[in-house]
Amino acid sequence: MHSDGPLVVAHRGSSYLLAEHTLAAYEKALAEGADGLECDVRLTRDGHLVCVHDRRLERTSDGRGPVSERSLEDLNSLDFGAWKVDLPESADDLVAAGRDLDYRRPVVDDDKVRDAQRRVLTFDRLLELFVDSGRKVQLYVETKHPTRWGGLVEQRVVASLRRFGLLDEVRTPDVETSRVVVMSFSPMAVRRLRELAPSLPAVMLFDGIPRLYREGTLPFGATIAGPGVHVLRSRPRFAERIHAAGNKLYVWTVDEPADIEFVTSLGADMIATNRPARLLDHLQRTP
Repeated sequence: MHSDGPLVVAHRGSSYLLAEHTLAAYEKALAEGADGLECDVRLTRDGHLVCVHDRRLERTSDGRGPVSERSLEDLNSLDFGAWKVDLPESADDLVAAGRDLDYRRPVVDDDKVRDAQRRVLTFDRLLELFVDSGRKVQLYVETKHPTRWGGLVEQRVVASLRRFGLLDEVRTPDVETSRVVVMSFSPMAVRRLRELAPSLPAVMLFDGIPRLYREGTLPFGATIAGPGVHVLRSRPRFAERIHAAGNKLYVWTVDEPADIEFVTSLGADMIATNRPARLLDHLQRTP
């Protein structure tokens, strides 16, 4: 945890204000003061890791079909930013965005700005931004399953982290000091990540709580439980059991004040949010 409360993790970047998983969304999250950046990774047909949540392209781009069936060159021809064109709910959010009324789809001549707003984000490009951020920040990496590539996703993630000098091959997992945390909804993926990179803390994500884990135990390799806020609403004592078992609590995706109050009252150690600036303000923390 932060000295002033839970860590604030930007879920897919500052994704309430800007299109999720774009470079611009992560740059915004860093500027807002987020403690961590969260991303989802998938493999393209030609073996590149890209930051895309959905298995298919329709929701977050102008393309169609599964991500795994497209090459990186194919994905680079698509627009991953134009789908998010609605305005914020309040004038304060608009001012915080620091953009014009049409700030989600600004007309720009600068190719770098356009790429940051529209182009598919590779995992390596996000790692470049992360290591060059100039301040203490964590990266939370979720591998998506099921996938046609199976365990190759975890192998490629670990290889990229090693290439960027983000693996300490000898230390034991410690979320307080580690720069990178890995995550999955798949117990097998968590196990693979632990075997491939024993130094990285791992989160077992939950969209519900299987009976096996209701007392706070976690599968091999995980030391952090990652339930959705809706899971804790139905089973609030799960948080107490997680902590009693010596594990940490990561909660997603927490945007509304009532949910913020709820998960902080349960002692959440890390909170994933689409609105890092609002959460930091609620916690009375400034960048």
